[in-house]
Amino acid sequence: MGKKRYIGRTILFLLAAVFAVGFLMPTVLTLSNSFMAQSEIDSNYGMVFRDARQSSGNAYVSDSVNLKLIPDKVSFIQYIVVLFRSPDYILKLWNSIILVLPIVIAQVGIASFAAYSFSRYQSRFKNVIFFSYIILMLMPYQVTTVPNYLVANWTGLINTRWAVIFPGAFAPFSVFLLTKFMRRIPVSLIEAAKLDGASEWQIFTGVCLPQCRSALYSIVILVFIDYWNMVELPIIMLNEADKQPLSVYLSVINAGEVGVAFAIAVVYMIPPLLLFLHGEEALVEGITHSGSVKG
Repeated sequence: MGKKRYIGRTILFLLAAVFAVGFLMPTVLTLSNSFMAQSEIDSNYGMVFRDARQSSGNAYVSDSVNLKLIPDKVSFIQYIVVLFRSPDYILKLWNSIILVLPIVIAQVGIASFAAYSFSRYQSRFKNVIFFSYIILMLMPYQVTTVPNYLVANWTGLINTRWAVIFPGAFAPFSVFLLTKFMRRIPVSLIEAAKLDGASEWQIFTGVCLPQCRSALYSIVILVFIDYWNMVELPIIMLNEADKQPLSVYLSVINAGEVGVAFAIAVVYMIPPLLLFLHGEEALVEGITHSGSVKG
């Protein structure tokens, strides 16, 4: 019996290791290839990134793909180009920050007030409204894109950052997650605060929000990562390339700038990665507790 259990655990470990390597391999390749010179990238991945200009020129283009984790010669030229020689990349990075931070702050604020209302007040329409939030959350993103565009066009917000910020600020996911978490707060705790003379605002800010700290942190991480990688909405709402985020710009880098694309991709991964590593425990706790309570 013990031998069978050992074999089963070994198989599960090997399967987990295979999946882990598969998930991490693109990130590892991006990091290692960002330190390769363009000539080495052409020789290793020329078949993948070959275009008419390269195939007709003098540059060597490999006919096969050679995955390499360690470059032959470490080169920092791509990072120098990204950080010092090409202001377009830094501009696009700032565009991403300017778009994502207001969405995160607004969504957390709106979700806090809405979740407190759903968890504290009784109304005949409360369940209907909350069910509507769930339906909107389950809808594919493509379903709401056209209505968002029509509203933005009607209000004159097309080609402005507000056309991207407003739909993100009122997204229903945060309301759903935070409502499930606030319903965990014991009623006795709120009643005790009332007996001490606390107002509704004091209960909200001094009792409920501190109890939901892990949920709020998990919402910040999930929303930041989600909108940090958005592509469709900025393409549709922002006509001018100077206003689009870096996530859009990465998709239009041509084959002759593959090394630069690797470098800017590494820079682009740093903010969400740091945020995730800093709040990993709060993220797990917030999702686990919010999903363990029947709402």
